[in-house]
Amino acid sequence: MKFLKTWSKRWLMTILVVLALSATFQSITGVKASSLPILLLESHNGENVEDHAMKPVSLTFKVLKRFAQGETQISSADAVTNEPLTLIDSIDWTQYEKDTVVATGYTAGIESTGKSPGHPGYGITYSGVKVKRDLYSTIAADLDVYPIGTILFIPGYGFGVVADKGSAINGNELDLYYKTVDDVYNEWGKKTLEVFVIQKGNGSLTEADLNALNENEEMQVFRQQYISPEEE
Repeated sequence: MKFLKTWSKRWLMTILVVLALSATFQSITGVKASSLPILLLESHNGENVEDHAMKPVSLTFKVLKRFAQGETQISSADAVTNEPLTLIDSIDWTQYEKDTVVATGYTAGIESTGKSPGHPGYGITYSGVKVKRDLYSTIAADLDVYPIGTILFIPGYGFGVVADKGSAINGNELDLYYKTVDDVYNEWGKKTLEVFVIQKGNGSLTEADLNALNENEEMQVFRQQYISPEEE
């Protein structure tokens, strides 16, 4: 009887020690001891613990909201890496129509519009919204080809929303807004390239529409790649 009591006490002490060690392990690592075999198995299969923890974060980039309706799907093949996601690599562009255009950079200044900062129409587009350089920037087009409100994706520039027109813009030609002449020359100039037609416009565009596009929460990770902090 004494022998059984002695071994019972030893087993109880052993269980208490194991529980204490398990609690200490969890508090230090943040990983339940019961999960350790699973994590070790994943590591053995070529998947490390850091990847396991980062997978839920990657889900926030799976869907981007489109203007007005529908969705833009990000490729499920994208892996989580240390490199920032880019629009051109993250979205399946095959779902959109492509057009070849001649795109030229322009400013709101006298060199492009004939208006100086003191002019009442300075910086105001044909649609009535103010010129803007952002992830979704205001651009000018031939309205017979791209009506006001049309959204294009222009590789190297970002999204362009047709807000203006120009007497010298004909057919598949675009003017892309930049804040300064230096920006035009340093960042763009004039290029012939393929653009993606995200959505044709209905002839109208408001400041609220443009702000909603640029303030879309899911787009902020990409927005920082197109504008500098002082431009926000």
